[in-house]
Amino acid sequence: MRMIVRIIGQGALIALVLIVAAVAWAMMLPSSHALLDRAGVLQPMVRLGVPLARGAQIDGPVAGGGTARGAVPVLTAPVGEGEMSDRVAAIGTGQALHSVMLVPEVSGRVSEIFVSAGQLVSAGTVVASLDRAAEQIARDRAELMLDEARATAERLGRLQATGTATEVQIREASLAVRTAELTVRQADFDLARREIVAPITGWIGIIEPEVGAQVGPGTTIARIDDRSIILVDFSVPERLVGRIAPGDALGVSLLARPDVTLEGRIRAVDSRVDQTSRSLRVLGEVANPDDTLRAGMAFSISITLPGSLYPAVDPLSIQWGNEGSFVWVVREGRTTRVPVRILQRSDGAVLVRGALQPGERVVREGVQALREGSEVQDRAQSMSDDGAERAGTMADPSES
Repeated sequence: MRMIVRIIGQGALIALVLIVAAVAWAMMLPSSHALLDRAGVLQPMVRLGVPLARGAQIDGPVAGGGTARGAVPVLTAPVGEGEMSDRVAAIGTGQALHSVMLVPEVSGRVSEIFVSAGQLVSAGTVVASLDRAAEQIARDRAELMLDEARATAERLGRLQATGTATEVQIREASLAVRTAELTVRQADFDLARREIVAPITGWIGIIEPEVGAQVGPGTTIARIDDRSIILVDFSVPERLVGRIAPGDALGVSLLARPDVTLEGRIRAVDSRVDQTSRSLRVLGEVANPDDTLRAGMAFSISITLPGSLYPAVDPLSIQWGNEGSFVWVVREGRTTRVPVRILQRSDGAVLVRGALQPGERVVREGVQALREGSEVQDRAQSMSDDGAERAGTMADPSES
């Protein structure tokens, strides 16, 4: 029996301590009122006449009758309107605007190399040559045959004037000249094929074979890249079909150096969606005037597309409850709790979806003592009115 009495006494003492702490909390901190009200103890304190801390807005009877009507001082901010951007990120691989592999057209031994790796070469520049002794001999022989054929044709032409050369001889001589000319052209062509010529203007890569090496049509001599513009090959989700087009801006940065940002544009969009990945292939382009970019680099691509307009509120006005996020909206001098869904955050505003209209004011400071229907005094509006009044007084000519 003594044990039971002792337990009851301790429980009563603990309950008394909690009650005293709750009353002291309510008397000293206005921010406690919302929590005590949800716990169901704030209204009994009001009815018992507990002197609550200033700033509370309590609906219901108070000591001495009537209701508490004190306006809660708050600071508000207007509801704006912002565009929710749709940002897509991708990784792409760079490639040169034009790129060709130099390979010899015929087999032979490399006799001379005229350029070095990393050199800028123009279209038509001879990069290397193969041994050409046999082709040069054939060319000289063809030149001799051409000279002989032309001399024979001239002699028969003079004889034709005296009637000693027949028409058949004249035709045969003319045919021999034309045949010899074709032989010379073939010899020149064979000689030209002994030279490896740059087909485009660009930077030449590492030259693989050395002088004296035996090469053939399957041997790679070097690669030439025109990297005045770097093309970036990447893929985007199929939901962007119809929303992007050639000429649209791209945000580009080096994957290895995120601090290096570049400007690019979409060069081409594929005509079909890949059925396996459900993605659309896109080719972008980035100018490379300083020649700091190389083919094969990895690039980070971002595409920002305009979206729909949504209400924009101050980040400090977003509150959280059991049912999610909400804001306090001041309408006709009283607060209304409006549930919102956060869509996108930025440095100065939060885009939300909710029953808000641009121009309405939401509470950003002083939310601790607010309840549904609380009367408020907007300090932001008061400061604006005071400023306008002071400006009007300063501009009043009757004061001078």
